[in-house]
Amino acid sequence: MRIYLPSTIPLLDAACHAGEFGPAPQLAYAVTPALREWFASADDEELEYAAMEQAARASVGLLAADPSAARKRVVVACDVSAVPPADGAAQLGDARLELNVVIPWSTVAAAHVDGDDAVEVVAKAAELWEVAQGDTANPGHEDAVFALDSCEGEDLLWYATQEIPDFLAAEGPHRGTRDLTG
Repeated sequence: MRIYLPSTIPLLDAACHAGEFGPAPQLAYAVTPALREWFASADDEELEYAAMEQAARASVGLLAADPSAARKRVVVACDVSAVPPADGAAQLGDARLELNVVIPWSTVAAAHVDGDDAVEVVAKAAELWEVAQGDTANPGHEDAVFALDSCEGEDLLWYATQEIPDFLAAEGPHRGTRDLTG
């Protein structure tokens, strides 16, 4: 089964060097029964894309929590043998799973990462993440949700497993990070 792990460049780098994604529990996205029911007329490819998009949105939340990370969404596609069934608490259309296992690097199929041209849009969404998640009566809520939705207009680039170390080396430890001094 294909799962999608929301990530950031520093988290991807750490997992690449550690040989695993963890610790458990961790958030993942997949074609769940709730997602399949919501998109009843969608084919498998469309469902996979919808799950990946939800993971990409969650990546913005990780970026909001780490202001030093490059403002690029990262989604790691992994092929695992089994995923525990949903507990029934999922909302219709939800692809989210909580995994109580460490995901070995050997299961990584690809990484999907924003290109340099998406940095400004993603940075704005990360900056407004908390407002977008908060009170809908907040006057800035609608603009924050729009900023988050704008990320969906940005295509994620695809990196095969063997390309990920070279990508990480090219990104470097500070490339793409925001200057927090000014």
